[in-house]
Order: sequence, then C-alpha cells, then structure tokens
Amino acid sequence: MGSLIWERLRQRLWRTIQPRSTWGYILCCGIATFLVVRTLSSSSPLLSSNLPAYTGPFGVGTIDVEVPVETRSINNATFKDGGHPAFQLETVLFTLYYPTRRGTVSSKPHHLWVPKPRAIVGEGYARFAHISNFVTNSLITFGLWGLVGSTKIPAHVDVPLHDSPVLLQSPGFETEPLTVDEGIPVMVFSHGMASSRTQYTQYVGELASRGFVVAAIEHRDGSGPGTQIIRHGQPPRTLLHFDVRHLTVDSGLDGDTFKKAQLDFRQAEVEETVGVLERINHGAGGEIFKSNSRHEGQHLYEWEGRLAIKNATIGGHSFGATLALQTLRNGPSELLPFQGAVVLDPGKQSGPLNHDVRVPTLILHSNSWSSRRSIFFGRAHFDVVKDVVRGVLKRGKDAWFMTSLGTSHPSVTDAPLIEPWLLSFTTGATIDVHEGVNQYVKVTQRFLQYQTTGVKEGILAECVTHPQYWVEDESRPDSGDLPETFQKYWQIHVAPCGPKEGEA
Repeated sequence: MGSLIWERLRQRLWRTIQPRSTWGYILCCGIATFLVVRTLSSSSPLLSSNLPAYTGPFGVGTIDVEVPVETRSINNATFKDGGHPAFQLETVLFTLYYPTRRGTVSSKPHHLWVPKPRAIVGEGYARFAHISNFVTNSLITFGLWGLVGSTKIPAHVDVPLHDSPVLLQSPGFETEPLTVDEGIPVMVFSHGMASSRTQYTQYVGELASRGFVVAAIEHRDGSGPGTQIIRHGQPPRTLLHFDVRHLTVDSGLDGDTFKKAQLDFRQAEVEETVGVLERINHGAGGEIFKSNSRHEGQHLYEWEGRLAIKNATIGGHSFGATLALQTLRNGPSELLPFQGAVVLDPGKQSGPLNHDVRVPTLILHSNSWSSRRSIFFGRAHFDVVKDVVRGVLKRGKDAWFMTSLGTSHPSVTDAPLIEPWLLSFTTGATIDVHEGVNQYVKVTQRFLQYQTTGVKEGILAECVTHPQYWVEDESRPDSGDLPETFQKYWQIHVAPCGPKEGEA
C-alpha cells in the first residue's frame, strides 16, 4: 500500500515539474536558472543598484499599518481552491511615508523592498506568467533574489513624525519653508497591476522628504503577486495573484466584470485607509498601534490633529490611476474626501475611465504611454484622457495633462533604479533613471503645493505647448515661452491656460 501511494506521489510530482514545450516555460526556466547560478556565484545581485537616499530637506520615516476592518464581501465570487470568497475585505494594509527630522535613525531594521516570505512573491509572478509549478515557482523566487537581493527601502522604520509646523519647500529648496496651519498634506496612493505598495518607494519617499504624508496601499484584489493577510491571534493567510481562471464557474465574472470587481474592492480599501487616517488624526493613534498586526506605529498617538485629511489627494499609477479616477465619481464625499488627484499613466486595459471629475487633477503620461497609439473603447486612449482633463476645466477646476519625455511606463516605479540597465534595455526609456523619477516628483510636488496654497508655480503656471503628442521624427511645433528646462522633459497637452477650445 505504501509503495502504491509513493508511486502515485512520484507520478503527480513528475506531471507538475516535467518540462513543457512552450516558449514561455522554456524562457522563464532558462532565465531563472541563469539568475540562480549567477546569484550563488556572486556576493551582489545581478546588475542591481541600491535605492538612493531621499533628497528633500527632511528625513523620511515609514510605518507598515495593517488593521482589521468590518469583514464584508465586495463580490460573491469564490476560489476554485478552497471556496474562500475572492473579494472579502478583512484587513487593510498600507505603508505610511512621512517627514521626520534629518538624522533620525531607527532601532528597527529597514523594510525589505521584496517583503518576506519571498516565495509568495515568486509564486505570484509565476501565476502572472501562467507557468506556476514547483520548479518555476522556486526558480522565479531565486531569480527575484538574484535581481534585487536584499534591497532595503531607505526610509527609517517607526520613527516620530517631524514635530515642527507643516513643511513645504519649492523644488531646489531655494525658498523658505511654507507654514500651513491646516495640517500636513496627505496623499493616498494606489499601485498598478502586477505590482505592490513597495514598488514606488522612491516616488512616495521623495514626496515625504519634501514635507508630505503618503499612504501607499497594498491591494488584495488579485492584482499583486502575493501578500499575507495578518490578523492578531490568527495564522497568516496567503493571497496570491488571481484572475477569472482561479474562480468557480458560478461566480459569473468575465474579463470586464472581473476588473470592475477589482476596482470596487480597491475602492473599498481606499475608503478604509482614509478611515484609519481620520482615526489617527482624531487621536486614536494609540489604538491603531495596538490593533496593528505589523507591530509598528508606536508614535502614532502624536499624530493627532497633524493631517490635512479633508484636503487629501488621491494618486495612482496604471490600474491604480484608473482607480484614482473612479474614487472621484460623485465626489468629494465623506468616505472619499479627495480634493485633488495625481493620475499616472491611466490604464489602457483597466476598464473605462471615469469622466465625472470635479476636483483639480494632474494627469501625467510616460513617453511610451503617449507615443504608442492605443484604441480604447473605440477611440484613441490619448484623446480619451485629454477629454477627461478638459471636462475638469469645463467644471471650473484647474487641470493638467502632460507627457514626461524619455520615460516608459515603469519609470515612476523603483524598478529602473534597482535594475537600470535591464529596464532601459527592455522598455526603451532614454531618460536617466534618477532624473525620470525626479521629474515625476517635482511636478507632483508642485501640484500638492497648489492643493494647499491655490498658487500655480513652476510648470503648472505654463500654458499648453503641444495640444497633440509630438513625435520626434516630425518637425517640432512651437513650444511658446516654455523654459528650456521644461522643454527637455515635458510636453503640456492641456492646462488651465491656452490654447482655447477649437484652437488646438
């Protein structure tokens, strides 16, 4: 009997790990094997660079917050494996980035860029590639280690919030700090597909070093590679990337309705994040610390009255940018009190974009997002985005639509900073990887300052330079009076000033 069981186990294992004659399987295994050999024979990750220190006038602190919420199902879909609800909200997880005093050092270790256990992330990415099995999961996990090693996020863990009045600085820090009595400006940030909250740490950390608080959400809607849901007194529950193929047939979801369910789940997570921030601001920071299963936030009780929640900004990249626009429908509201939005490369395959936007909005396209013509629900994606921004202007709110020259879709993430050669080679980005993130930070900073002061400065004070995206092999249109430093990095397609409707 024992030999029969062993033979069945052996046959099942072989069916799982046996090679397949698909190019995806062969390529993945080949690359991962190379990375394993290269990693084990070297003391440093392959082609990898450490994340740079933040450049703003303030130090940067960070806190992981995971707290339980009232359990609710956003959709009735269930997993084939185990029958657990796919879109059941149990906890909300986000990471705070915030200004602290320069020179502040934490006694706790820095957060890892790829959180442990890495095997979850490796298996999740194998699922994305539709090649998940024992061999590929292990190889991709080793490959992740080979690419990013033990890369750490530069922010200091669980240190106090800066204790002086609210602090804003102009790019270059050539001016005096600006004191704002209403509280520190807050942004809630949503990551993109096949991504996570840890993959934008340079962008959000740089904003924190300039005096802003950013809450970067970890979405549990299946769009990330993998995460652990942790609650006090319960064993961690692993949630891997999932899509329609992982759900039961009676779930009734197809490609479009599945994405809608994901966006609705993400919006619920945003609502819960705002609720936690409001509780902290109202003096419940100590309670949040006690309920935080990540055991960080010992100084949150000192944050009482320090956050400008009622003037918060929603931000997001790609799928997260589509979500950011969705949260503005019929807003601002009590649950979603956003007074502005920073929208980075709104998704081309994430479902329709919400046009009901009634707050100041900044939409930034990477060069690759603008240059590649994509048909989006029967129209060019570029034109659809342009109409969203024009609609904001027609409602009497300021709005901008720009393209960041030389960048690619991942340029706002940490990936090009960690693997600059690999990302430049595969994405075609031509801008220096550090300058790419720096340009996104500068414009976002200007917008967040505008949200607080109502004053348009820097590139936000400039008019339209290119009503349509300018392609390099065509004759360059007139850029007007746009300063040369801006011409090198940006095209402005829509802005609060000129040209008027009909002149484009």
